[in-house]
Amino acid sequence: MTDTTSIFIGAGPGGANPQQLELKRANRHGLIAGATGTGKTVTVQGIIEGFSRAGVPCFVADVKGDLSGLAMAGSPTAKNHDIFAARAKEIGDDAWAYADTPVQFWDLYGEQGHPIRTTISEMGPLLLSRLMDLNEVQEGVLTIAFHVADKDGLLLIDLDDLQAMLVDCAGRADELTTTYGNVSKQSIGTIQRALLQLRSQGGEHFFGEPALDLDDFIGVDEKGRGIVNVLAADKLMASPKLYSTFLLWLMSELFEHLPEVGDPDKPKLCFFFDEAHLLFDAAPKALLEKIEQVVRLIRSKGVGIYFITQNPIDIPDTVAGQLGNRVQHALRAFTPRDQAAVRSAATTFRANPGVDVETAITELKVGEALVSLLLPDGSPSPVQRTLIAPPASRVGPVTPVERGVMVSTDPVGSKYDTLVDRQSAEEMLGAKTQEAAAAAAEAKAKTEADKAAAAQAKADAVAAKEAERQRVADQREADRQAKLATQQAAAEAKAAANSPWNRAITSATRSASSAVGRQVANEVSKAVFGSSHGAAGGIVGSLVRGVLGGLFKGR
Repeated sequence: MTDTTSIFIGAGPGGANPQQLELKRANRHGLIAGATGTGKTVTVQGIIEGFSRAGVPCFVADVKGDLSGLAMAGSPTAKNHDIFAARAKEIGDDAWAYADTPVQFWDLYGEQGHPIRTTISEMGPLLLSRLMDLNEVQEGVLTIAFHVADKDGLLLIDLDDLQAMLVDCAGRADELTTTYGNVSKQSIGTIQRALLQLRSQGGEHFFGEPALDLDDFIGVDEKGRGIVNVLAADKLMASPKLYSTFLLWLMSELFEHLPEVGDPDKPKLCFFFDEAHLLFDAAPKALLEKIEQVVRLIRSKGVGIYFITQNPIDIPDTVAGQLGNRVQHALRAFTPRDQAAVRSAATTFRANPGVDVETAITELKVGEALVSLLLPDGSPSPVQRTLIAPPASRVGPVTPVERGVMVSTDPVGSKYDTLVDRQSAEEMLGAKTQEAAAAAAEAKAKTEADKAAAAQAKADAVAAKEAERQRVADQREADRQAKLATQQAAAEAKAAANSPWNRAITSATRSASSAVGRQVANEVSKAVFGSSHGAAGGIVGSLVRGVLGGLFKGR
């Protein structure tokens, strides 16, 4: 019963009060709530099928794995066939027939679909702080790390990059504190421990490249049907903070990526967030304001957001007030909190005199809901008790073989299935550290060489000085010894000359010398000139005697 402008949700018995979700108002968001086992998943499945047939792409987080059945047509042999056939007949849906829906499978871990990745930079410090449960001070330090990385041209792609950046900031803590405010090593250490915990939850699978291209989320198949992007979230639910942060990141990215379109005839994309309460649990005020802003403003981007939760009071009032289309399955009023939820839910619907909402909520059957949708003029319709239309696709998960075939033949697989590790902050800081270490080693070696050379020069100078001192000392000692020897010899000579014996010897020697000299002179004279004593001979003889006499006299 879906036409080109609306999606058939269901009707009362006999087709009374049919409920149509107007495509033009589908970007006003919605809420699908109800206790476990009341039929929420089947309702979501049917609405997604309607959007797909209308050419609207969708994204859905598949928490239990059941929504993967969208990819396969239902079967007359299925155990729920008779129930669905009877329901279609009861509400007058003559056009109901089994059909598949075009699906792309995604998985943050890359196990049950194509991996979805983003970069640390795209996630930003606010969402990362929420993901790692940081306090205000630690968030401030993380923000400084992001700013410094951007300033230094360092790409923060994966967790290794962020880890390297934190180590660098710790080493520059004093410098950064002076420039940006207190950056303590204790805060950085806390962030690093939270980062390690994030790794243990599988967060490293989410951060990397190639990052998700949002245009791949917004497409139609060859028949003009909107492609449904199914995120395998069964394993992801074990890390609720990662799950909720991913959903918020995805909404924020779409808000930043898509242009303003106002109110289009149909949405460009519709989101379905199962277990929506996880998005808001223990969320700080700043994060709640961010969620509210995105929900309020993303409407003008042509995106509709549908929250799926067990209890409508799980959604903060500031967000719930933005949800115009509502499908409320049964609630159980077993506890005071449940009773408060029933009363709260009853007041959110436009009143209908024929429906006691507070009573009806606790009486609804499986597959029955209270429905209030926005009318073409934008006003909410009066609440109606409605039997939900059966889905056309399989109710229940696809088999691993079926999933594997669809994933392997999906054209986007070649784009995302292979991890790309390009040069980023880790490599750049590692190279910088190696260069610094090499420079430090070189400087240390040079310093040690300079010290050794200086020490050697000093030792050589000391040795030379000592050698010179020793030479001077030796020379002085030699001079002193020589002087002493001379003085001693002189003293001995003087003493000997002045002794009586020496004087007697000297006198005798002189006398003898004179006699001997005369005798020698005579002998020489005779030998030279003969015995005759001419005038010449006499003269020469006298000279000879004089010389020899002088020689002997001087002895």
